[in-house]
Amino acid sequence: MNTPGLHPPPSGPTPNAFGIQPAYGAPVAAMSPLLHAPALNMPGSLPGYESIGGYVPPPILPQPAPAPPGPAPENWSIPSLTEEEARAALENFVSAQCCYGSDPAKEGVITNMEPCNTFRYRLETFTESRSSEQARKPHEGEVADFYTQPAPQLWEVQTTPTKLFTDEKKEIRVPFTSTVQDCSDCRTKGKVSCQKCDGKGYRACSPCDGSGRRDDGDCPDCSASGKNRCGSCSGTGQRKCEACDGRGRLLSYIKLKVEWANHVDNHVVQDRSGLKPDDLQSVSGKELFKNSMYMVYPLLGFPDPAISEASERLIREHQSKFAQNSRILQQRQTVELIPVTKVSYQWKGNAYSFTIYGSERKVRADDYPETCVCCVIL
Repeated sequence: MNTPGLHPPPSGPTPNAFGIQPAYGAPVAAMSPLLHAPALNMPGSLPGYESIGGYVPPPILPQPAPAPPGPAPENWSIPSLTEEEARAALENFVSAQCCYGSDPAKEGVITNMEPCNTFRYRLETFTESRSSEQARKPHEGEVADFYTQPAPQLWEVQTTPTKLFTDEKKEIRVPFTSTVQDCSDCRTKGKVSCQKCDGKGYRACSPCDGSGRRDDGDCPDCSASGKNRCGSCSGTGQRKCEACDGRGRLLSYIKLKVEWANHVDNHVVQDRSGLKPDDLQSVSGKELFKNSMYMVYPLLGFPDPAISEASERLIREHQSKFAQNSRILQQRQTVELIPVTKVSYQWKGNAYSFTIYGSERKVRADDYPETCVCCVIL
């Protein structure tokens, strides 16, 4: 009998629809089901679960060798901006700023336009990590399955992410680890003493401090009794037990916590534009190369050797950093060419410059000559 969530070991790793190699599970023989297993101390009771909590390293499985890199793209260039496009970008920038004058943008004479295009390399490593913890919930009629079959190991429980390269968390009740137990918080009664009134059903009247009287006579808020019915328990002195939701029994089990995380590192080749790294991180460029597989191969033969060096270094770092307590499911690497143009211009006999960068044509103009014009005292 095959257990839902478990699969017999195939002859070799078989990727699923995502291209991810699933964990292996072993077929187990069915035993007589127990309707209500006795309360057991779960940690140490199950093979492989002697210690609950903390991340569990994945088993080592044979992995396919990475494929060699494909052909490099033929077109590395980005069309140069015209003077009209450069002026329009500056005018858009100025119009979005508070108190900037538009005359330099409209009347300045462009004297030079220097392309400073730069490469950006990005490596993404999508990982899965698993941990366990002892958990309990109100018993809602579930059948206890503890020891009806051997419990699967954490990495044998089958689950897949909703989408690759997207952070996600999921919690799963490990099969064959559940027991039904009496709720110790309420001793199976489903109710506990109200903490607001210490189980009395009433509380001291606040306006009269429980005396029943005020300076002007009897306290009308409590009818001179000095007491008010407890609103938390409606005067009963008891509240529903939150641990078991008033049911008196709990389902105790081992919880599998799965976390998928996308780890991203970027490397921008140093350019001559003088832009700050944050400027270039905020824009997009022309995608020149992109590939995705279990383990990507370092890029070789790119025109700028800094890209090849960054690719080899980051792949090595990701393998060392993320393969210890998690399973690498997929990697993706991308190379973009970010358009950058440095523009020099003159206005009223003085020289200035601005830089246009990214496909969005953002502008950085630190020395723009007319700023805060509305604050100038005439």
